[in-house]
Amino acid sequence: MVVDILLLVLGFILLIKGADFFVDGASSIAQNLKIPKIIIGLTIVAFGTSAPELAVSIKANLSGSSDIVIGNVVGSNIMNILLILGISSIFSSMRVKDSTVKKEIPFTILFSTMLMVLAFDNMFDKNVTNMITRTDGIVILLFFAIFIYYLVTVMKRDRNKEVDEKPKFNIFYSILFTIIGLVGIVIGSNLVVDNAVEIARILHISEKMISLTIVAFGTSLPELVTSVQAARKGENDIAIGNIIGSNIFNIGVVVGIPAAFIGSITVGNFNYLDMITMIVSAILLFILTFRKRKLDRTAGIVMLMIFAAYYTFVVIGG
Repeated sequence: MVVDILLLVLGFILLIKGADFFVDGASSIAQNLKIPKIIIGLTIVAFGTSAPELAVSIKANLSGSSDIVIGNVVGSNIMNILLILGISSIFSSMRVKDSTVKKEIPFTILFSTMLMVLAFDNMFDKNVTNMITRTDGIVILLFFAIFIYYLVTVMKRDRNKEVDEKPKFNIFYSILFTIIGLVGIVIGSNLVVDNAVEIARILHISEKMISLTIVAFGTSLPELVTSVQAARKGENDIAIGNIIGSNIFNIGVVVGIPAAFIGSITVGNFNYLDMITMIVSAILLFILTFRKRKLDRTAGIVMLMIFAAYYTFVVIGG
């Protein structure tokens, strides 16, 4: 138990320092290449910080732990918006671009709704088992390809519209810092997740509970530390783009790839409340940013209160 705790602490240290390097490197890449930072946030940062979720889901699907695959994604997506953006907006009020409110956030709502419809087959036929089939996985990957196409068109259109800022590093050191930061994030998150899960299993906590809480929080730690650090540095586009891109990546790739290439994922013990909370959190983000085009401390408090209410129910129900 002592060794597990020490490894947990080491994991947190690697996460925090890795995120610091990662944000500086990614921001500098955007400045060197004159690419809008929101695109960097939605792609390099989002996909990088979602690497732990993908690794955990593939490992869980291969070992037949379907509850961990679904719980990891659903729990992470809820935490990304309600917890991470909630905490980040309390640290610093964040401006949200018009295109993010009108286009990227609706993509998040679309992907969340799609996952619920594909997962709960018994909404339409009470005699079937709830699962995400190989065909469903292919459909999810096709939707994700549409999102990538959208990002490419935005990048081509807005590439030279970014405000001219002097990069913190040249392109070589920008990439180097990004890679070093990502390695620290991935190793740190693995240490946190592996040791937290081991402690939870010793305490006889259910697989669903582990996936929705410890695994989801552990694999969301990269997003948490990256977005908070980005918000503190005033890199709002990276902080928000990281969360939106991560949520879409979690559904499009973390669910899509294991389902399409490894095999069907049984939904198992999950109920409508878990999926509905994920969708509601995305809709709430749209509502909170639609009028003011920003996330302030009040919005952060609202998100954290809803997060606390949901997880109180999860823990009591579990």
